[in-house]
Order: sequence, then structure tokens, then C-alpha cells
Amino acid sequence: MGLAIVGVLVIVLMVAVTGLSKKLGVAAPLLLVVVGLALSYTPGVPDIEVPHEWILTGVLPPLLYAAAIKVPVIDFRRNLGAITSLSVVLVLVSALVTGLVLYALLPDLDLAAAIALGAVVSPPDAVAATAIGKRLGLPPRLLTVLEGEGLVNDATALVLLRSALAVAAGTMSGVWSGIADFGYAVVVAVAVGLLVGVVTVAVRARVDDPVLDTALSLVVPFVAFIPAEELGASGVLAVVVAGLSAGHRGAAVLDAQARIGDDVNWRTVQFLLESAVFLLMGLELHDLVDSIDQDLLSIPHTVLIGLLVTAVLLVVRLAWVFPLVFLLRRRAGRAERRIMRLWLRLEQMHERPADPRQQRRRRLLRRLYAQRRADLEQERRDGLGWRGAAVLGWSGMRGVVTLAAAQSLPSTVPYREQLVLIAFTVAVTTLLLQGGTLPALIRVLGIRGVDTTADLRESAALFDELADAGLRALDAPDTVLDAGARIDPDVVERVRQDTFLRSESNWEQAHAREGEDAPAPHDQYRQLRLAVVRAEREALITARRHGRYPSRILADAQRVLDLEETRLRPRTTEH
Repeated sequence: MGLAIVGVLVIVLMVAVTGLSKKLGVAAPLLLVVVGLALSYTPGVPDIEVPHEWILTGVLPPLLYAAAIKVPVIDFRRNLGAITSLSVVLVLVSALVTGLVLYALLPDLDLAAAIALGAVVSPPDAVAATAIGKRLGLPPRLLTVLEGEGLVNDATALVLLRSALAVAAGTMSGVWSGIADFGYAVVVAVAVGLLVGVVTVAVRARVDDPVLDTALSLVVPFVAFIPAEELGASGVLAVVVAGLSAGHRGAAVLDAQARIGDDVNWRTVQFLLESAVFLLMGLELHDLVDSIDQDLLSIPHTVLIGLLVTAVLLVVRLAWVFPLVFLLRRRAGRAERRIMRLWLRLEQMHERPADPRQQRRRRLLRRLYAQRRADLEQERRDGLGWRGAAVLGWSGMRGVVTLAAAQSLPSTVPYREQLVLIAFTVAVTTLLLQGGTLPALIRVLGIRGVDTTADLRESAALFDELADAGLRALDAPDTVLDAGARIDPDVVERVRQDTFLRSESNWEQAHAREGEDAPAPHDQYRQLRLAVVRAEREALITARRHGRYPSRILADAQRVLDLEETRLRPRTTEH
């Protein structure tokens, strides 16, 4: 009973702190860490220590999956170079540099164990950075790079940690064995993740019951994580790949109800797990400090080493990010030349007669040309400049993986408690210092995010394109309805007018944003229809109170009104 009460109080506290953070304009993860720190030193609050296996096995897979299914694969592909550089190469470089610093400072620590701790503190946690960025309106490409980095760098760090600890323990012979183990872990994890993503979406597409579908959705991260770990690969990377694959394929295969359920369910899971982890970071401080052997290395010296490691990580990240952004801008120029060469090849192929094989090749090249042209236009529109590089470099906050991985260090490693405190110091310092000043940096640099007016215009143009395709289905209504059914032309015209109204509504929103005076018949229709639905809901409440209808009939009517009200609500966009 006591554990249940604690669980309820923790959830209430997380909700209250998150709600307060929105009013204060402070990112919720930062406030949760501070609250946890305060609670850890409050009299009567017991010391809390959660086994690291619970975090790595029970929390990290669903947390990463919840983030991965929301990342568009097309954006991930367009920024694959930047994401790979930050989440793989930079993590390796940061771990090596940090390991060398610790090796020089701690005489009893061997190099492999020092690099293991470097792997622990090297992966930034994108949760706080993206939360701040979305609230302040960072450009979408910058958010995509941060989210992509946060997804992949955990896998890089954990695989490197495992290999370094194996070398330190003598169970793996030499650097080349570690490199081979790293490559094996990545390749097998990608294969497992792709297989799980494809199979689980195919299975869920055949399940009609939304309750069963939700249950299947919630176990997908573990279906990817456990087999990959059993095969000696990276379960974290398998989860990320499965999430990207499921999110991409689900848009085409799953029905609308399943996609809406996924969005709500995984946002809830992500909120609860993220909030709990950041609160836990603060709560564990008291017990961690008490476990330090002061004779081996004092707490002040340990914290100073943690601050030095934080400074080293920051310098390495800034020194890496600015040249990276410069190279990305140069790559756009090379991409334009490649697209021009591709266009010339297409022109040459048009001048020659083509057999079926050449026609297929032409179609493939035409699709490739359109894709690369769209990529280039996106690059020009959302290119990263020095301001974006500054924000990207300052967004290196550490979090859940750093703490969980630090606690997984074997007890045989010298300075183990001090190393855990060093990792904790890095995580808390980066969250409070970089996370606390990131909003001010964004404002000072004057970075502009999404142009809402331009987005509305593009949205209206897209819906026009969709409407054209949809209206073509009405050209042959007899192919949609049952054979031999009499087609009522009034019904066809009503469907056509509803489609026109939706398209008209999108242009009205764009014009209203631009300050143009335009009639808004769809907006009037929406407001009037919402008033009708609200009146119907009041009547439904009255009918339920009087008990005139069976509860199953009332529940069906409630679902119909809820769907109608959702459809009529003004559309909002999250960036």
C-alpha cells in the first residue's frame, strides 16, 4: 500500500511541476531535477536507489521508441550526415578525449576503464534541448538533428561502454577486437530493428480491436530490445530502428484510429518516463554522496573533476559542430552540381528511343531527380548557419543514459563511486547551466523558427493537391458503391462540396494570418456546428442522468460526438 501511495504522489508531483514549468517558462526537466535535489535533502525522505537494469531495460527502450516513431524518416534521411557525425563520430571522439583526461587525473584508473567512463558521459540527452527548442520555436531542421542525435548516440555510447569494460576486464583482447564487436553490435541491431518494425506493423494492421492493437504497440520496444541483446548486439539501436520503421510504415498501413491511439499513448508514456527519470536524478544525490570514500578521493575533488570533464565535453562539442555546419553548407553546393548532372542524363535519355528496360531506368532516375531536388530546396530553406551551430553546440545536456550507464560500472572498477558522482556532476551541471541558459542564447541570437504564414500557405496548397486526387474518385462513384446500387447525384454533390469547403478553409486561415479581409464561410460553419454538438452533448448528459437509454447506447453516442467535436476543432501544429 505504501508503494502505491508513493507512486501516486510521484505522478501528481510530476504533473504539478510540469504545469508549473509552463507558467514559469522553464523547461520541465530542469525544474524536475531541482525538485529532486531539494527532496533528496528533505528530512524524512528515504534514500532512493533504482537498479540500473531497470533503467536500461525497462525505461530506455520505450522512451527511445516513443521518440523514434515521431521522427519522420524523410527528415532523418536528409540529415543523416549531420546525425551520424554527432551521434557516432563525436561520441567516440568525446569518449576518447574524456578518457585520456581521466586517465591522466586518476592514477589507479587504467585507460580502458577511463574510456568506459568517457562513453558514459559522452551522449547528450536531447529531451531538455528539444523541449526548450519547441517552446521557443527553433527551426525544424535543427530540432530534427537534435532528436536524431539523441536517438542514436545512446546506442553508440552503450556499445562503446560494453566493449571498453570487456577490454578492461581482460575478456576481450585488444582494440581490434573491440572495433569488431562494435561493428557486429551495430549491424545486427539494425537488422533486428528493421525486421521487428516491418513484422509488428504487418501484424497490427490485421488486428481490428483497438485495445489489442494498443497492447501490441506497447510491447514493440521490448520485442526489438530483448532479441538484439540476446544476440550480443545493441538493443537500444534495434529499438530506434524499429521505431523509425514502424512510424514510417504505420502511416501507410495502419488505420486512422490506430495512429491516433499511438500518438496519445506514446506521448503519455514518454511524459511519465522522462519526468520520472529527471526527478530520480535529483532524488539519488543524497545516497550517492554518502557512499563516497573520502580517503580515496574527496567529494570536492570529485566534483571538480566532474566540472573539468563538463568543460572538456563542451569544448570538444563546439570545436566539432562549427566545422560540421560549414561542411554541410559546402555539401549543398556539391549536391546542386550532382543534380545538374542527373538532369543532363535524363535529357540525353529522352533523345534516344527506349526499350522497356531503359524506360524503367528513366522512371527511376526521374524519381531520384525529384527526390534530390526536393532535398536541395529543403536544404536552402532550412540551412544551418553559425547561429544554428551555436545552439547545436550549446545543446549538449546529459541525462538518463549517463546516470544509468554510470551505475552499471562494475564494483571492481577503481574509484567506482567517484566515477558515478563525476557522471552525476556532468549531467546536473549541463542540465542546469546549458539547459538554463539555452533559452537566453536562442533569444540573443535571434533565431527564427517556423514561418507560420508560409506553413499555412503550403498546407493549403497540399490540401488542394489532395482534394484534386480525392475528387477524381467521384468521377466513377459506381466503382466505390455496391454493384447495381442507384447513385443519388445529391449525395455525390454533397461529398464534393464538403471537400471544397475543407480546401477553402485552409486558404481562409492563410489569408487571415496575412491580415487579408476574406469571407470565412467554413469558419462560420465550424463554429455553428460546434454549438450544435455542444447542445447535443448537454442533451446526452441529461439523458444519462435520467437513465432513459441503455448505457451501451449512451457510450456509442458519446464516441460519435467526441469524434465530431475533434474534427471541428481548429487545427494546431506542433513544431
